[in-house]
Amino acid sequence: MRTDHRFYYEDSRDMSEIKNASVDLVITSPPYPMIEMWDKQFAGFNSEIESALQNGDYNRAFEAMHCELDRVWSELFRVMKDGAMACINIGDATRTFNKRFQLFSNHARIQRKFASLGFDTMPLITWRKQTNAPNKFMGSGMLPVGAYVTLEHEYILLFRKGLKREFPTAEEKLNRRHSAYFWEERNTWFSDLWDFKGTRQAVNNLNMRSRSGAFPLVLPFRLINMYSVYGDTILDPFSGTGTTALAAMATGRNSDNYELDESFSIPFRNSVFTAIREMREHNRERIRKHLEFVKNYQSDKGSLKHKNSYFGFPVMTRQEEDLKLFYPKSVREVEKDNYQVKYFEDQSLKTLEPEYLAQQRLRFATGIDSAD
Repeated sequence: MRTDHRFYYEDSRDMSEIKNASVDLVITSPPYPMIEMWDKQFAGFNSEIESALQNGDYNRAFEAMHCELDRVWSELFRVMKDGAMACINIGDATRTFNKRFQLFSNHARIQRKFASLGFDTMPLITWRKQTNAPNKFMGSGMLPVGAYVTLEHEYILLFRKGLKREFPTAEEKLNRRHSAYFWEERNTWFSDLWDFKGTRQAVNNLNMRSRSGAFPLVLPFRLINMYSVYGDTILDPFSGTGTTALAAMATGRNSDNYELDESFSIPFRNSVFTAIREMREHNRERIRKHLEFVKNYQSDKGSLKHKNSYFGFPVMTRQEEDLKLFYPKSVREVEKDNYQVKYFEDQSLKTLEPEYLAQQRLRFATGIDSAD
């Protein structure tokens, strides 16, 4: 098995390199309108934005910024397959103009645009970004009435193009079963509240823009497993340092990635070759957590009725019996900004398994504990 990952350092308002109806899943986090760090970039798209900001016309600036993002969303509708999902990570903004403090609801504005394009809006995920900040308020502190609620969450907006995706052939059905997730993962992943820390994009270059809105790898890793199957193509039209691409590599999917700032190609190229071990570790961690779940469940409630045919350990449901994981073996840059990942063959996977997994496989297969 192999996957391909292409980077286009171009404006994603025009993704003409991507064919119509060719993308299986979109995961991205765009610049956030009305967050000051993005003002300069938005103003570069449209001079009306800079004028509105200078004149304190914040509602006009807000709408003009979203009109630039709208062009990307329109491109998404063109390139996505019927049944494909789009996952948009966005935070709302707070800002003071002319001594007036207010909220700018980015997530609601994006939802309206996607609906107007013909997408179906799915239930969203609220991402509570953990913070260690001791002062979780804005405004006048302990004196009423001028303090404001602090935003400590963002949204993962979910949209589907057309009808629910189907898998008509026997080969597609089997691949879907191979791409299954664990029962206990489903219970966490499909909750409408996610609670884990955000991250900063470390670019180590003073000439590059400072960005603090990056999502951690766990976010696209979950979404890719939830809404795609092995061999699918994932698109990120605002790829930054390439977190979505790394998650696609770790999960056996292809990816197309757009980023306006070409200087981001350097940190990605510097990190991708050393990230292989980390990619493999994500699947190892899934196995470790599952085995811990099995141990606790069987101790409390008795044995599980189903067994995974690939790993040999118990699983909760029949849908997990054909679940299979792919471990990245190597990555190379086949041409500039195009990467290819190869994966270990089935017979090589035992050498990658942690000792604990090997012991559990023996116990589940024979009923004998290796320590006996």
